[in-house]
Amino acid sequence: MKTGGQLIVDALVANGVKRIACVPGESYLAVLDALHDTDIDVLVCRQEGGAAMMADCWGRLTGEPGICMVTRGPGATNASAGLHIARQDSIPMILFIGQVQRDAREREAFQEVEYRRAFTEVAKWVAEIDDARRIPEFVTRAFAVATSGRPGPVVLALPEDMLRDAVETVDAKAYMPVEAHPGPKQMAELAALLEKADRPLVILGGTRWSQKSVTDFTAFAERWSLPVSCSFRRQMLFDHLHPNYAGDSGIGINPVLGKEIREADLLVLLGGRYSEMPSSTYSLLQSPYPQQTLVHVYPDPSELGRVYRPDLAICAAPDDFVAALDDLDPKGAPRWAARTAAMHDAYLKWSTPSMVGPGDVQMGPIMAWIEENTPKDTIFSNGAGNYATWVHRFHRFRRFATQAAPTSGSMGYGLPAAVAAKQLFPEREVVCFAGDGCFMMHGQEFATAVRYGLPIITVVVNNGIYGTIRMHQEREYPGRVSATDLTNPDFAALAVAYGGHGETVEKTEDFAPAFLRARASGKPAIIEVKLDPEAITPMRTLSDIRGGK
Repeated sequence: MKTGGQLIVDALVANGVKRIACVPGESYLAVLDALHDTDIDVLVCRQEGGAAMMADCWGRLTGEPGICMVTRGPGATNASAGLHIARQDSIPMILFIGQVQRDAREREAFQEVEYRRAFTEVAKWVAEIDDARRIPEFVTRAFAVATSGRPGPVVLALPEDMLRDAVETVDAKAYMPVEAHPGPKQMAELAALLEKADRPLVILGGTRWSQKSVTDFTAFAERWSLPVSCSFRRQMLFDHLHPNYAGDSGIGINPVLGKEIREADLLVLLGGRYSEMPSSTYSLLQSPYPQQTLVHVYPDPSELGRVYRPDLAICAAPDDFVAALDDLDPKGAPRWAARTAAMHDAYLKWSTPSMVGPGDVQMGPIMAWIEENTPKDTIFSNGAGNYATWVHRFHRFRRFATQAAPTSGSMGYGLPAAVAAKQLFPEREVVCFAGDGCFMMHGQEFATAVRYGLPIITVVVNNGIYGTIRMHQEREYPGRVSATDLTNPDFAALAVAYGGHGETVEKTEDFAPAFLRARASGKPAIIEVKLDPEAITPMRTLSDIRGGK
């Protein structure tokens, strides 16, 4: 006989779970009690949204479902921010929610929410476990749903009294991954399209990649001299200094790359949906009928043809598709090698930062210094805001599993993700970029980093405004500032108050020694970079935008 709480934990252990993020609640005390007797690492967080974002990051960097536990009502609704990120970003995650006891349901009991109605839009599957004997069934299914096809988040609600029930049931077994493999006919069609093309281009995106598939695809691209782009915030899928790399298809795309995508006669989308942001609001690739010959490779059949009608649709995850590429060799020297080289040269020029800008702090030299002084396997995390442009455009990703950033554009993600990444890879450097507005949304998770001794380095780019919104505001309503100014704390002092290390940078030349001191401290650190609000993008100032330039 085991309690429902014990069965939940047994099912997690059976499915290989090594860590969870949580904010405790009385609604799932039985699970917390059962966790006391396991080797599962429990990260106690300060807000449920941050905990869910940590679970998302684990899923993002490992491909295995990140696990989050929260209490009912306010705890669950706080966590919904992380659910939305995992859904839009196709990240495997399982959110366990304590629920009101069964005899109080449908009475609007204390903190009651009907999660099947509330979360269906932001989760792949939402269920409530009424019978403790069925816990092994529900949890194993949750892992399968979260990882199959297009990955995403699953929600399981756990009534408080069910978790206390002592029952006899079967032992949980690990879930069985289900894969779809490309057929020989499809691969032959792909080879024929490549041989026929004059201006091919591949765009990598999505999830369900591994180090092996990244490495093997690089070898395929080399054999065919293919230019390769990465989708928005999926830049870790191809080495940016590889001669075949053409740049990222994201917000503020290099105009040279945008032109090449529009003029390609064969476009291969591998792993990603190519949604609004990477497609420049569906302008690079017309919906529903692209001008380019389109090959779309995706692990979920419901997405193939949903937005773009492909000429060749292949239902397969990146790992399985890339394995099938081993047998595809060009019949002769590819005709587009010079074009591939020119596209890489254009990327190198585009990703070389300017050394000048308004104010006493220039982000260009700071990014150049970071490039020269951080290891190739450093993990970079960020949330959303104009500050992130400096990372996406000027950091050259070299390794797989080095990027944790939300394609959904959710603010507040960077710091919780950095905490999760450092817990997962303690031997690697982790650098979080955050704007002042972005940091304050989940900045309290810096306390989590301090509690668990996770020496992340957080660069807070502080310009005293909600920068992205101000940029749009000045473009649409020039000179009419409304609701975009901010008053901030002393971020360096805040780091010290939490028990970490703090630095303030007011001149460009102060950044390098501040970063080195932060690294040497061995503590979680915040480096506040006071950026002139005029430096709104790498290319334009607020005055430029206000003046219509």
